[in-house]
Amino acid sequence: MFDAHVHIIDPRFPLIENEGYLPDPYTIADYRERMAPFDVRGGAVVSASFQGTDQTYLKAAIAALGDGWVGVTRLDLDATDDEILDLDRAGVRALRFNLKRAAADITQMTVQALRAHELAGWHVELYIDGQMLASLQPVISKLPALSIDHLGMSQEGLPYLLDLVDRGARVKATGFGRVDMDVAETLRRVHAVNPGALMFGSDLPGTRAGRPFADTDIDLICQVVGTDMHAVLEDNARAAYRLPAVQRPAADPLPTMPIPRTDNPTLPIPRAELPTAGIE
Repeated sequence: MFDAHVHIIDPRFPLIENEGYLPDPYTIADYRERMAPFDVRGGAVVSASFQGTDQTYLKAAIAALGDGWVGVTRLDLDATDDEILDLDRAGVRALRFNLKRAAADITQMTVQALRAHELAGWHVELYIDGQMLASLQPVISKLPALSIDHLGMSQEGLPYLLDLVDRGARVKATGFGRVDMDVAETLRRVHAVNPGALMFGSDLPGTRAGRPFADTDIDLICQVVGTDMHAVLEDNARAAYRLPAVQRPAADPLPTMPIPRTDNPTLPIPRAELPTAGIE
């Protein structure tokens, strides 16, 4: 499993109140304890609004989590090329545009995103209510690679979301406790447009969500996508973050091998051995 959306809230690093809110700590140890029932082999640590553009916590989290983990960051608009390349070496793979909880100059952010993609191949992750997607279409269309957080948040934004998926955008199957939509139907429709689009994430610890991640969220994903569950739970995200693919053994590695026989039913029986009783 690859968890494409995790927030680590480490009290050793600075936090900024957002709309008067400060979250409780949520450490790597807390995360590992919560996800212990699952085989998590990597993931993406995502910078939240209350972490501003601090990179120290993100670098520390990626390093502590180890192989298979990457970062999604917010950058100061005046960040230099060298800063972007340094973060890329540390494991950062994407920029986050938080248009729901943070004021932003979307035009300057887009210019920065184009530069980060050219320098390091980063994509953009958009936290936005889907209803805003239509109004931002002229800007979004300039982004070379894009994913949308939390299924786009609202039922009203679904047509715009599906249009972006049809043009190559990815969608995070995350934050089911945040959204105002039929989650199963949204998953089904996104998957129908592009089976490679959906990426699972726990969204832990689920700050300000109606409810945090539940184990049943994974059950729901698997019910909807069926045999594509490995892609949605791991492979699609690993491709998005430019990580090596996971090699899995085939379910039946020798499906065409013949079943060995212990006798040969076509061998003739010698005439002398034929039964004679009752033969006229």
